[in-house]
Amino acid sequence: MWCDVGVELRELRTFVAVAEQGSVSGAARRLRVSQPAVSQTVAALEEQVGVELLVRSSTGVRLTEAGTVLAAEARAVLARYEQALTAVGRFAVGGDSRLRVGVPLELPPELLPDAFAALARAHPRTRVEVRHLTSAAQLDALRDGGLEIGLLRSRPLGADLDAILAVQEPLGVLLSAADQRSDSAEVRLEKLAGLDWLAFARADSPDWFDEVAAVLRSHGLSPGPAVAPGQFLIAEVKFAAVSSGQAFAFAPRDWSTPLPAGVVWRPLAGSPLVRRTWAVWPADSRRRDLATLIAQLDAGP
Repeated sequence: MWCDVGVELRELRTFVAVAEQGSVSGAARRLRVSQPAVSQTVAALEEQVGVELLVRSSTGVRLTEAGTVLAAEARAVLARYEQALTAVGRFAVGGDSRLRVGVPLELPPELLPDAFAALARAHPRTRVEVRHLTSAAQLDALRDGGLEIGLLRSRPLGADLDAILAVQEPLGVLLSAADQRSDSAEVRLEKLAGLDWLAFARADSPDWFDEVAAVLRSHGLSPGPAVAPGQFLIAEVKFAAVSSGQAFAFAPRDWSTPLPAGVVWRPLAGSPLVRRTWAVWPADSRRRDLATLIAQLDAGP
């Protein structure tokens, strides 16, 4: 049915997640995307197939009869797709092969382990090499053959690279526990006036830096002085500066690093900053092991 109307695998995965979680919010957490994105995808799917798939209520969602049928068929399609990737995996380059993966400084802890485990099952001869690089350095490495896939903070322009959105994280703020602003359940961005933003070097990820700087300026805040390239904003640096009570730093809610005493995390009112991480690879790549990894990153946990 959906082949005739052009339904994509991404839409099927989203619909199955909603069906299995019983709510749009649960599906959004599972897929690491926003609730509006999930709602829009399901609404577009209903428009394409021409029937109502979900009954929405204040307590969640339930499948219509048509939705139940589609959920079962979608699971079968997704399972068949994974089987197809596994079946063609034996045609990959013979012998042990390296798959070089670029990663930024911070990633959700659950993003890569399951994807790498699935890759190992499908392609046991592939050896993954993880390289910590800035987005700018990853982009250069992708284009000069130094990486097979990178995780970048922005989607690059140009037909030479393909990309999928791997994860998006609404950012909150790290503050000193002694700061009165930390007493609020959430913090308005403009209320951070008077504190320094712990910035990263613009050269490391220009597009993402410009996005953050624009949001700060729109709330009456200055991005502050430029940071020299190569000065990585590791957790210890953030904690030390924030603890002084003179600076703030951005971080996601589910940050893997435990917060020390004296530092607290608070959500930002209205979620003005969402950090997106894109999986990017050469458009002309025909590696089956890479295709498996991409499919896993696209599917979510």
